[in-house]
Amino acid sequence: MSKIPLQFRHNGRDVAIFVDGGTNLLVALRELVGDMTPKFGCGQGGCGTCSVLIDGELHLSCLTLAETVAGRSVETLDGMKQGPNLHPLQRAFADNFAAQCGYCTPGMLMAAKALLDRNPSPSRDEVIEAISGNICRCTGYEPIINAILAAASGRVSA
Repeated sequence: MSKIPLQFRHNGRDVAIFVDGGTNLLVALRELVGDMTPKFGCGQGGCGTCSVLIDGELHLSCLTLAETVAGRSVETLDGMKQGPNLHPLQRAFADNFAAQCGYCTPGMLMAAKALLDRNPSPSRDEVIEAISGNICRCTGYEPIINAILAAASGRVSA
């Protein structure tokens, strides 16, 4: 099988890789780009842990063909922070104990970022809806919801 050239923006920088036809974006990001922040969970689109933003919209990278991001912008958890400075959502997750085992955290943060980018002042119900595609087995969701609401209101430590 021949390789397909693929160029896209990954967390603000241009990337050029070669993928096999049918390779999903999760594999391309982890194995070819070296970004380990999107996690492999169910591999079937049911858990949300592999969530990324493509041109600002939330997508499940395990269900997205890598070749469909040609010329587009892909943002992962690794792109949220600025150098050593955490994004306000990351800080809010830490302040509100919203990450226990941490496995769902990348997907939760990407879903939260997608929400706050389009709606900076969401209601509790809107937060719940925004993260509804992400499964967490540790926190019971309450700390995650509180963290997202805290980030939206600016109640985050420096």
